[in-house]
Formats: sequence, structure tokens, C-alpha cells
Amino acid sequence: MTIPLQRGIIYGPVNSRRLGRSLGINLLPLSLKICTFNCVYCQYGWTRVHHQKLADEDLWPKMKTVVETVKQALQTLQPAPAYLTFSGNGEPSLHPAFVQLVEEVIHLRNLYAASARTAILSNSTTIFNKSIREAIARLDVPIMKLDCGDEKCFQTYNRPSQGITLAAIVRGLSEMKNVTIQSLFSEGAEGNFYSENLTAWIEQLKKISPRQVQIYTLDRGYPSDQIFPVTKEKLLELRDRLAQENIRAEVFTRER
Repeated sequence: MTIPLQRGIIYGPVNSRRLGRSLGINLLPLSLKICTFNCVYCQYGWTRVHHQKLADEDLWPKMKTVVETVKQALQTLQPAPAYLTFSGNGEPSLHPAFVQLVEEVIHLRNLYAASARTAILSNSTTIFNKSIREAIARLDVPIMKLDCGDEKCFQTYNRPSQGITLAAIVRGLSEMKNVTIQSLFSEGAEGNFYSENLTAWIEQLKKISPRQVQIYTLDRGYPSDQIFPVTKEKLLELRDRLAQENIRAEVFTRER
């Protein structure tokens, strides 16, 4: 079973496996998921708005409202969260004012939570846009998605909206420095944990030269009935395979 959408601009702080005590910042509408992917494993279920622009702009949280909400949270939260993380009901960088909001959140962090770091959980589909790519690069920990190594897997597993290609994503990621790659693996008829894809995925990582790769598997609910979790042992074997290529990786599981 998938989980409900986030019903606020701010959620948490949550105890994240990867980031510790993290305050989520949801820039997406509260009533529907908007994403350029329709991943078979998404914890929020299938994507209803599967493109980059929303016709009704009034559904987006207003920039002023986001800034005031984050400010109030940081003024009242004690202790301060370890991370301020752009995430939520889809792809956060789709917000029309994303670039400006990154600047505002960094400013608020500096004023009210200097010890906190800024992060984003992104599906990497908007980094062809130079201004968005530069805004993401300003965050302390940009965590960018790459689940597949070839276009066939990409189309089946991530199900991107029209016009988005794996090649364009890899090009954009290769232009970023200090990037962390997040990769969710699953087995099954619609999964991505098979030899051909893993080999191609490693080759793509070599082009990107990430700071770190975060490897994990299904943990919460997911909409497809054609996938199942990868064992921790297999994920550790994949981590060791990356180490042989001088790629730093860490496995994150509930057992960790």
C-alpha cells in the first residue's frame, strides 16, 4: 500500500535513514502529485500529473507562503534539524519559483539554523536547465536520482514524461560537482536489478563521477505488483563492485 501525499509545505522533522533528522520542504501542490516520472516503486503511488508544467498555477504553493512557513518552523524548532530537505509530492524543482526559493531557504538557514545543511531529493530531470542546475548546486547535499543505465530500463522503470531521455540526464549530472546519486533497486518483471542494467548503470556513474552513491531498495509501499525488494546481501555485493571501480557507495536498508 502506498502512503498519502504530504498535506503541508513543511513536514517532519523525520528521522531519515540517509540524512538523519530532516525537515521536509514540500514545494508541490498539497492535493496531487506532480512529477516528470511515473516510477513503478513510488511511495506516493502512480503520477496523476505527468509533465513539467501545471496548467492551474494557483495550485502551486505561493513563494511568500513557503518562505513564511519555513521561517516559522525554523524559529520554533529546537533543536534545529540536521537537514532542510526539498522533497515532497513529486519533483521539487518543478516549482515555478524554485531558483528563488533555494536562495530564500539558504538565507533562512543562515539566520535561524546555521548548523543545518540543505539538501534536495531530485529525480534529475530538470538539470538540463542551467539556472535550475546552478540552484541545485548551491545546496549542501544535492541527491540526484539515477536508477537505470540504459534507455530501455529507464522507460520501463522510471516511465519519464515525453521528451526526457536518460542520455540528457547523464549529461546534466556529469556537469555537476559534488553530486550524490540515489539509486533504488528492485527485482521482478518491472525491476532494474539485472545484469545488463547494472553494468550499464556503472558505466554511467563513471561519466558522472559522483561524490557518493546511495543504494537502497523497496521499503514503503509501491504501486506496481511486478517488483519486489532486493536482499541486503545483493546490495552489499553491488556496493563492493562499485568499490572496485573507485566509486564510493553506501547501502541503506531498514536493517542498517
